[in-house]
Parts: sequence; C-alpha cells; structure tokens
Amino acid sequence: MTVLCTGYEPFGDHDVNPSGEVAEALDGRTVAGHEVVGRVLPVAFGAAEDRMADLIDEHDPAAVVATGLAAGRSAVCVERVAINVADTVGVPDNDGNDPVDERLDPTGPDARRSTLPVRETVEACLAEGVPARVSNTAGTHLCNGILYRTLALLAGTNTPAGFLHLPATPEQAASAAADGEAARGGSVQPSLPRALDERAVELAFEAALDGGE
Repeated sequence: MTVLCTGYEPFGDHDVNPSGEVAEALDGRTVAGHEVVGRVLPVAFGAAEDRMADLIDEHDPAAVVATGLAAGRSAVCVERVAINVADTVGVPDNDGNDPVDERLDPTGPDARRSTLPVRETVEACLAEGVPARVSNTAGTHLCNGILYRTLALLAGTNTPAGFLHLPATPEQAASAAADGEAARGGSVQPSLPRALDERAVELAFEAALDGGE
C-alpha cells in the first residue's frame, strides 16, 4: 500500500518551497511498510483541491500528510484543526485568487479536526530531536484550505489525514537576512534543515499507521 505526502510549489516572495522539496524527496521512500507517493500541489484554490482529489482516487493511500511552508514559525507545526474560511490576507494564490472572509464550503461544518494523531506525532518528533509543536491554527490560506478539503474527501473512511507546517530552511533564512539588516544587527527568521522536515513527515506517517502494525 501507499501513503500520500503533498507539498506546494513556490509562491509569493518565496523562490523555493521546502514543502514541495520534502514531498519530492520522500517520493518512493518506504515508511512503516508503505511506499510514499510524494507530489507537489499548485498554490491555487480549486486546482490544488482537484489535484488532491485525483491523487486520493488514484492511489487510495493508507494515510495522507499534506505539508506547507510557514516562514517565521520556529518548529514543525502539526495542525489540529482546519476552519471553513478562505482569506488570503492580501497574498493572492498563484492564480491571482484573493478571497476575503469566504467559506470554503457553503454547506460544510465550521471546522474539521485532523485525523492524524497530532499529539503523538509531536511527541515522536521531540523524542528524535525534531523541534515540533501542536498548532491550533492552520491560518486561512491554501494550507488551511487543503486540510479542510482533504478531511472532507476522506470523511467516513478510516484513512487518517493531517497537515504539517514547515519552517523556512536555513538557506531561506540566510537569504532573507542578507536582503535585510542582519549585518547591522537585524533579526534572522527561525529555520529548520530539510532533513528534519522529512523526518517529521515520516514520524507523522508512523504515528498514523502505528508503526505499520
């Protein structure tokens, strides 16, 4: 059987997106006895949701872990809930969509809770030296949107699904600092090596599948 990991293409001011790189790096890897299907989603409402639906239909995964970039966060954030709100807060998606306080699903519930073992995933990460925490907000941009839609697609099944927000990489942090005032005492945003991001996703799958047993 397979498990599905998704990340995103670059967007906004970010020339690279570590979440997409993580998905590509994990593609074909074996985790808890399951082959990882790693795919990069477009940063576009509608298109990303359609792509996720197609991937679930094609691969019938035993678990789904979606990931996205959250530059500025200091640890891997395992999201607990997705809300029925789309608001890009002035950062349109790559197709120019810029929803303001819209509902993702006019008839859907106000929130959907992740079906990954959130706390257990964080504990597993911390035990292996991967900085991680439980997060109670996935925001209102596409990351929240894909979590909400994925949970809706899998409602009524036994397939666990959730979302991990990943910090910037050290290279991204250094690049942003070079463009800023770090050489004059300015701040440098938090970062995490991509290898730790990859391990966090693996641990999320292991927790979801209970070690593959």
